[in-house]
Amino acid sequence: MEFRVDRQALADAVAWAARTLPSRPALPVLAGLLIEASDGSLSLAGFDHEVSAQAVLTGEDVTVAEPGRALVPGRLLAEIVRSLPPHPVDVALKGSEVVLTCGSAEFGLLPLPVEDYPALPEPPAHAGTVPGDLFAAAVAQVTPAAGRDDTLPMLTGVRLDIDGATMRMACTDRYRIAARELTWTPADPAFTAGVVVPARTLADTAKAIKPGAEVTLDLAGSGDVLIGVSGGGRSMTTRLLDDQFIDYRSRLTGTWTTTARVRVAPFTEAIKRVALVTERNTPVRLAFTPGEVRVRAASGDNARANESLPALLDGDDIDIAFSPQYLLDGLAGIDTEFARLQCTAPTKAALLSAVPDKSDDDHATDTGEDTGFRYLAMPVRI
Repeated sequence: MEFRVDRQALADAVAWAARTLPSRPALPVLAGLLIEASDGSLSLAGFDHEVSAQAVLTGEDVTVAEPGRALVPGRLLAEIVRSLPPHPVDVALKGSEVVLTCGSAEFGLLPLPVEDYPALPEPPAHAGTVPGDLFAAAVAQVTPAAGRDDTLPMLTGVRLDIDGATMRMACTDRYRIAARELTWTPADPAFTAGVVVPARTLADTAKAIKPGAEVTLDLAGSGDVLIGVSGGGRSMTTRLLDDQFIDYRSRLTGTWTTTARVRVAPFTEAIKRVALVTERNTPVRLAFTPGEVRVRAASGDNARANESLPALLDGDDIDIAFSPQYLLDGLAGIDTEFARLQCTAPTKAALLSAVPDKSDDDHATDTGEDTGFRYLAMPVRI
C-alpha cells in the first residue's frame, strides 16, 4: 500500500472516520482505523459494532501508487494528522510499519491485524435524497430536545417518520417536544417508514456533512434495524433504537386562548440577560399583555432582572414561566424574524413556532402558518 494525499483532505477524512472509535474497545482491533487504497480512491473507516463511519477521497486529493489496506491505531493517527504541516502526505506500508511522511516529519505506526477487523455493515436499500443544508438544519432544530438518560433509550433518539415526500423528525425528553416537517425526494413515491435513530449519532453526522452536498438516506422501512446516511464522500450506518415513541403529533395541535408574536433576536437576548440572575432550576417568567412582554427573574434576595419588549398579543393576558434553557433551545430553531408562542394556561404546555417572514404590516394579523418547526414545552409552576 502506497499513496499520496492532500493533508487537509486527509485530516477531514480521518476526523470523520475516527468519530466512531470507542474509548474502551471490546476488541483491540476496534480501536483501529481501516485504510483502503485502490485505483484512484482512498477509503478510511471506523466501526464499533453499533455505528460505522466511512470517508472516501477521490480525484486530485489522492494519488495511489500501490493499492492495499492496513489497520492503524485510530486516535493516534487523528492526533498525528492534525499536527502535520501543510504539505502533501505520503503513506506507505513498509515491512512492519505504516510510514507517514509530510515535509520533514516522519511517523512510523505499528499496524493492527487487519484480518481480524470485522466487515463494515452494508447499508439498507436506497430510500431517497434531501438537500444537505435542509437536513442539517432540521436535525439541529430537534435534537436539543432529545433525552440524555440512556436507561430510557426511546428518549435519546430522533423519531423519523416518512410518508411519501413528507419527512417528519421529532425528539422529546418528556418535558418538551421538538418537531420538524420537511419535504424530501423519495426513491419510491409510496415509501413509508417509522424509525428511531440515536440522536447524538444523527446530530454529529448532520454537522459533518459538507455544505451544499445532497444527503442520501438508506432505509428499508419500518422494522429495519439499520439506517445509512451519506453525502459529500461521507457515509455512516447506525443501529436503530426500538421504534416505540409517543404520539407527539397530536400534542402539537390544540385550541389556544393566547397567541403572542415577538421578534426572535431581541427576545433571545432579553432572556439571556435576565437569566444571568437565575440559579439552577430557577425559571424565567413571561408576562404577556397587549403590545408588550415583560421578561423577569429573581434569585431569592440576591438579585433580580426585569426587561420589557414589544409583542403582538391575540387573546387573553398570561403570566407563564419556563426554564430559560428550554426557551433558548426552542428559539435557536427559529430562523425567521418573528416567533409565535401559543398558550392556554400558566400550567399547561405552550407551543413555540416560527412565523413565516412577511412585511411588517402583514404581522398585524396572524394566519397561523408556520415553517414546519414546532416546539412544545412544559412551563414551570410559579
